[in-house]
Amino acid sequence: MTMDERIEELREKRERACLGGGEDRIEKQHEKGKMTARERIAYFLDDGTFSEFDQFRTHRTHKFGMEEEQLPGDGVVTGYGDVDGRTVFVFAHDFTVFGGSLGEVFAEKVTKVMDKAVEVGAPVVGLNDSAGARIQEGVASLGGFGEIFRRNTEASGVVPQISAIMGPCAGGAVYSPALTDFTFMVKDSSHMFITGPDVIKTVTGEEVSFEELGGAVTHTSTSGVAHFATEDEEEALDKIRRLLSYLPQNNVEDPPRVEPWDDPERADEELNRIVPDQPRKPYDMENVLDSVLDEGSFFEVHENFAQNIVVGFGRLDGRAVGIVANQPRVNAGTLDIEASEKAARFVRTCDSFNVPILTFVDVPGFMPGTDQEHNGIIRHGAKLLYAYSEATVPLLTVITRKAYGGAYDVMASKHLGADVNYAWPTAEIAVMGPQGAVNILYREELEAADDPDERRDELIEEYREEFANPYTAADHGFIDDVVEPPETRARLIDDLEMLNSKRTSLPDKKHGNIPL
Repeated sequence: MTMDERIEELREKRERACLGGGEDRIEKQHEKGKMTARERIAYFLDDGTFSEFDQFRTHRTHKFGMEEEQLPGDGVVTGYGDVDGRTVFVFAHDFTVFGGSLGEVFAEKVTKVMDKAVEVGAPVVGLNDSAGARIQEGVASLGGFGEIFRRNTEASGVVPQISAIMGPCAGGAVYSPALTDFTFMVKDSSHMFITGPDVIKTVTGEEVSFEELGGAVTHTSTSGVAHFATEDEEEALDKIRRLLSYLPQNNVEDPPRVEPWDDPERADEELNRIVPDQPRKPYDMENVLDSVLDEGSFFEVHENFAQNIVVGFGRLDGRAVGIVANQPRVNAGTLDIEASEKAARFVRTCDSFNVPILTFVDVPGFMPGTDQEHNGIIRHGAKLLYAYSEATVPLLTVITRKAYGGAYDVMASKHLGADVNYAWPTAEIAVMGPQGAVNILYREELEAADDPDERRDELIEEYREEFANPYTAADHGFIDDVVEPPETRARLIDDLEMLNSKRTSLPDKKHGNIPL
């Protein structure tokens, strides 16, 4: 065979491999409103940058009818390319080949690309669309999942790992996305669950739809398993690209700084009016974020889950920062089980990848009630305390209004190692709110008063004036300064520059024992 003939043979094999399970199955994928694995990769990566691994590998099982269909690629497309000029490793399940089911070769291809991502120090993105374990390959497919899970764990905190669910993801397959840093789902076309509706009906008698059980809305609002729910695949891939722009390539690099577009000295006078005069009146903390951060830079994470706390990424003078903020318009911004876990996970993610953390505090305390206590608010709240205490990245904190009780400590207080702590003049920092404190401190006086309600109101106002203010904390050095709200942006930008060279080491140990 001549060189020209060999080149022609190679081209034919490549063309065949690019067809996956064939044109009929590709058409069925399109009819469902879904892209193919290769189309997803082409859309996601910078044009012309994809380099593929193991295009010609096929499965090793030659029974149960598998011997009749030796399809190149074995149901997954793997390789690397660029996103905004930075290297990213990627694998995409090919549903047109055996339903994207995972077999031994499939797993070897995925682990190969994950190993290379860690070795090189670059993010890895998995585009999931799979029927799960390949039954025909038996325990080999289960072993393949185990190999992937181990690599997810070893890569955790080393390189960013992002999962996109673009079809079914069931059984053991769900645990790889659960081990990654961020998970995206597509509404109406992606589902995640351990056991499907049919099994649930058989075992428990409960009837539930695929969407209600494991759809994108369920997992981004109720379970918290997924971070983003998008309208279509293109939006998911666009958002992954944006997410990567805030993250470094690995744990020894700093996040990329972009060319600043907003005035670092900008002072938004609206911040003087954003916190209501009435202590219990809600306001939207996201308005504070929009005024302080670089214009248009806030990228919220876990938007629909535990909405009493806000987390996400933003920029200050082009520098990436992670945001954790109580949300007064939802349950008064109290910390409950879900909010504590959501924030703790985000703090640890930022700390893993050298993203400074900016915390805005308006928290009246932890959510009271038997439901919270019986479900472990003590243990779950301790996760957030642990996460902040362990963090070594720059920590900056702004108290806008309430900071009461243990919740004051937990929300990146000076006592947990925060570098810079500010308070606005509206800040109320105390062991408890004025009403609760008055009821305890002046119980006997109130019982003896001619008009207990009137006297209680007077005492509450006196307590607020004397104790529920930022100056006592500032006198102790727990607050570095009381700042006018419009000054906040410029002060934080200066502080980030000062903290850019921060280096902190923790005691030598294998790892801590976070109260999981």
